[in-house]
Amino acid sequence: MKRNTGFILAGLLVSLLLAGVVSNFASGSPDGLDSASTRGCELADEEIVDGTCMASGAQDHELADSPFADYGLTAVDDPFLGTVVAGAVGVLLTFAVAGGLFWLARGRRPEETADAPTDAPAGASAGAGGVSAGER
Repeated sequence: MKRNTGFILAGLLVSLLLAGVVSNFASGSPDGLDSASTRGCELADEEIVDGTCMASGAQDHELADSPFADYGLTAVDDPFLGTVVAGAVGVLLTFAVAGGLFWLARGRRPEETADAPTDAPAGASAGAGGVSAGER
């Protein structure tokens, strides 16, 4: 096992815990952008019912009906478990894609063998500045 494997596995475990478990305890209140975009509108059940605000023309995005929409798995009835599964799948997919890209982009060193030819001409030694030991 390589030296970095433990570090990478520990990072993967921490990422899985944060995305799958800790994310369930995040605040459900609107963040700064959501709050600012609804100023000037009247809301009922988090829906705009009257007024003019930046968010009045907002629409759902094209993937709003996808299985992983809104940070959860729609196929699971329990919202806590749905968030755990969605977070774990997201972390594992990200890890797989990033690991694959790093593997493809890594620098490959040529294999060194004991009987590999050298670039130095026959009889020349590898002294400082290309000067053989007899010429010093």
